[in-house]
Amino acid sequence: MTTETELHLLRIALPLPLRRAFDYLAPPPRPAIGSRVRVQFGRQSLLGIVIEHPQQSDISRDRLRVIDSHLDLAPLFPEPLWQLLHWSARYYQHPLGEVIDNALPVLLRQGEPALRRPLESWRLCDGSMPPAIPRAPRQQQAMQLLQDGPLSAAELREQGIDSSVMQRLAEKGLAEKVDLLAMQEDWRDTLLEHADDRHQLNTEQALAVAAINQAQSEFAAFLLEGITGSGKTEVYLQLIAPVLARGEQVLVLVPEIGLTPQTLKRFRRRFAAPVLTLHSAMNDRERLDAWLACRSGDTAILIGTRSALFTPFRKLGLILIDEEHDASFKQQEGFRYHARDLAILRGRLESCPVVLGSATPSLESLHNVGTGKYQRLTLTRRAGGAQPARQEVLDIKHVPLVAGVSPQLQQVMRQHLQAGNQVMLFLNRRGYAQALLCHHCGWIAGCERCDAYYTWHQGSRRLHCHHCDSQRAIPHQCPHCGSHELVGTGIGTEQLESALAELFPQWRTVRIDRDSTRRKGELESHLQGIRDGHYQILIGTQMLAKGHHFPNVTLVGLLDVDGALFSQDFRATERLAQLYTQVAGRAGRASKPGLVVLQTHHPEHLLLQDLVHNGYGHFARTCLDERRALGLPPFSFQALLRAEAVQRERVEHFMLEAAGLMQQLRPLHPGVLCIGPVSALMERRAGKYRMQLLLQAGQRAGLARCLEQWLPPLEGLSSAKLVRWSLDVDPQELF
Repeated sequence: MTTETELHLLRIALPLPLRRAFDYLAPPPRPAIGSRVRVQFGRQSLLGIVIEHPQQSDISRDRLRVIDSHLDLAPLFPEPLWQLLHWSARYYQHPLGEVIDNALPVLLRQGEPALRRPLESWRLCDGSMPPAIPRAPRQQQAMQLLQDGPLSAAELREQGIDSSVMQRLAEKGLAEKVDLLAMQEDWRDTLLEHADDRHQLNTEQALAVAAINQAQSEFAAFLLEGITGSGKTEVYLQLIAPVLARGEQVLVLVPEIGLTPQTLKRFRRRFAAPVLTLHSAMNDRERLDAWLACRSGDTAILIGTRSALFTPFRKLGLILIDEEHDASFKQQEGFRYHARDLAILRGRLESCPVVLGSATPSLESLHNVGTGKYQRLTLTRRAGGAQPARQEVLDIKHVPLVAGVSPQLQQVMRQHLQAGNQVMLFLNRRGYAQALLCHHCGWIAGCERCDAYYTWHQGSRRLHCHHCDSQRAIPHQCPHCGSHELVGTGIGTEQLESALAELFPQWRTVRIDRDSTRRKGELESHLQGIRDGHYQILIGTQMLAKGHHFPNVTLVGLLDVDGALFSQDFRATERLAQLYTQVAGRAGRASKPGLVVLQTHHPEHLLLQDLVHNGYGHFARTCLDERRALGLPPFSFQALLRAEAVQRERVEHFMLEAAGLMQQLRPLHPGVLCIGPVSALMERRAGKYRMQLLLQAGQRAGLARCLEQWLPPLEGLSSAKLVRWSLDVDPQELF
């Protein structure tokens, strides 16, 4: 029996919204720092992480509880990642217990053993491709996908191939189940790069690869700025080869799940080494297996979205961040971290280079180039000799539009389609119409829980609020006057698709947005159909704007971007410029010349003129000068306090008290500016009233010290317990 003096003192971080750790006792052997333990906290049984072995506690030992169980023999996190988690909690002012919990796969949070199972995968049987090709379309698709090598069950499901399809192929002797990682566990000894997939680098690409390779096994940050179609992916691949040859691993961050299948396919085609993905569409077991495979070193390359940043590696040798400017790298709920910024710190802690790639770099990254923190490498030529697309601005004032398409654009579309090319139209609004309107009295169907209108979705015959996700059936008559004359106002992608089917009946149209790609495999199926030429007219939202290579697209039309020209968010112009440049980059990516047509009611707007005539680089320099003059990020640093509650009075009371506490601290922090509190641009959302308070300072350290002194009394306010509030350091969305 263990006596009290033999019990070890532990400091444990629990997954609670509390900015402190808790002391417990544990019998021998003492749990390692970074390992999981199960404890009683009040009436709850919680799983926590040991963060310290303190010599003494502020609480007497006879009042401390003994842990219930110890789950791990060794730390779950390697030292560099452990340091990153602690730094992140301090910088983003978030409870350490929740930060660590966020970095763990769900099953580890639930107490599952940290043991990897075989990674269920499928491959073609020897000699089965081709002879007998099955007649079932799904089986044909599966065999086509497996031609490039084995795929995990999760990756096949993403393409719409479930286990029953694979079982049929197995029964026919065409495919067999394998453990992908067991097949390639000796990848360091047998690494093979398929030279037939390797492209000859041009001078700019070769210089970029050489510059980054000089930083092997040491930290350096590079901004790879390459115009769309300039061959950034080939640069990535040639950077990866020497890293894998040294037996080190690579982390590739992409902004969206939709970009992982094509990236994964190209990487696996190049390297005979284990390449895994990690993103939210995988189930909990698959995410845990991938996490553990990286930690043990069984994986060579991991491709994932922002949460993949917290994956442990045995030896990380390179971090690549594709589309580094993308807002998706910022977490908007809970632990509000920015994966791009933390990736830079992780590279420093892991002593490996970090490469940020984009055709439209964020102003923060360009500013870091200017201050010498990043080294800038440029790719100004399109790969294969393709020429930049020609750009035109169409003034659509007083012009009759059909589903948002002007007669001039219709004529140009017909010319490109008749020449055998593909056309892409960009409209960043889902649904059939932006709102449902009564033509008799002017009533508009508004969401009962938000200060917003319902979007009319014709396909599902529902009204859908895209802010709170509430839905309702389309009414048969106006609830205000009883009229049956209900019509849509504003154009959505559904309406555009319907109109184009009538305008161009001889050509096939495909729509790619969140509604048309909900089922697994639909997105990749549509993209493959585009590449195979099954569709001639492409309609898309932002999902189609970045990272995709469609060599037969020669015309890109942007139907309506005017709303972003007059936004209250100072970042709106930067995002519009990035979006325009990314969408325009889909045109003329092969040998065929491309044309970009921008429809607008404001052709004289300085932003549009600057983008069309001078390009993104000139716009970015001008925008940075404006930000410097106004003292806005990246020349200052911000933190945003948000609060919401069902009762408006509770939110107002809390925010006024928060502002009062800040005023008391002003003498100690004269460099911190307090703006607000003010109502959010959409004051009521999901049934709750919202307000915000903005803090801004010229020095990052000064803002951090102010937040550290402000938060403890803020948490102690009685009004804080009556609202839901959060603090967002380096916010990307102000309204």
